[in-house]
Amino acid sequence: MAFLEDGNHTAVTEFILLGLTDDPVLRFILFIIILCIYLVTVSGNLSTILLIRVTSQLHHPMYFFLSHLASVDIGISSSVTPNMLVNFLVSQKTISYLGCGIQLSSAAFFGSVECFFLAAMAYDRFIAICNPLLYSTKMSTQVCIQLVVGSYIGSFLNASFFTISFFSFLFCGPNKINHFFCDFAPLMELSCSDVSVSGVVISFSAGSVTITTLFVIAISYFYIFITILKMHSTEGRQKAFSTCTSHLTAVTLYYGTVAFIYVMPKSSYSTDQNKVVSLFYMVVIPMLNPLIYSLRNNEIKGALKRQIYKQTFLKNNQLFCKT
Repeated sequence: MAFLEDGNHTAVTEFILLGLTDDPVLRFILFIIILCIYLVTVSGNLSTILLIRVTSQLHHPMYFFLSHLASVDIGISSSVTPNMLVNFLVSQKTISYLGCGIQLSSAAFFGSVECFFLAAMAYDRFIAICNPLLYSTKMSTQVCIQLVVGSYIGSFLNASFFTISFFSFLFCGPNKINHFFCDFAPLMELSCSDVSVSGVVISFSAGSVTITTLFVIAISYFYIFITILKMHSTEGRQKAFSTCTSHLTAVTLYYGTVAFIYVMPKSSYSTDQNKVVSLFYMVVIPMLNPLIYSLRNNEIKGALKRQIYKQTFLKNNQLFCKT
């Protein structure tokens, strides 16, 4: 049942996600495409994590953060993609009240962690390029662990505001969400209680995470670019800049899409555009990140080639011994 009598109100017990489209043919095509994207996302990020763990040459702070970023990308995609794939195949695209709250909280948590890790990686590049002699001290194992734990704690606090706000809402009318997942804005529109305070709290919390992390990234790269410009060697400049290009690409993609959704005036784009951009940053970007770091990072490519060679050599050696 979608509604439950609760005193003088009719409480909503489930929501209907309108999804991306009602066209059955297009839904099937999207199911195939997004399923492939999800499989590449999970396999690509798991491969990145495994490669970093088994390759001693990649046991550096930058790759320590990258392995955590890969796990977060799996989390972001998994918070919405499996449910969306199921909804492509069923006629009644419902999600329970509790399931909606969990999905909202998961998306907020993993989205926040992504911001914190991108900022931590920018700080890591700042120390490596601008203060290389102090790198081992400034980015010690203890410092890296503290940055990771702090990122998770900050993200948990931010997600808690989303969770508390959601469960404080009273839903007693329409239960159709015009989105493919339980996003906060459409849920506010469905609530029949006063959401003004929750809206301000969420805007402040999410805005603080976004602005603070973006500020850290901007300041880090400001000093990085100044340091690179002061280098006399062209080779040194290229090497220093090459270590930042993959991270800069990931930052541009992620913050660019987030800014489009949450910063641009609502009147300047349609709900359908909002869905497409949300799909990009929650489903497509988690797939692109491991590709960006593997294709543009020589150490990752070198480690991958060594592992492939090692596995091929071992198989050929085993076959030779059997014969």
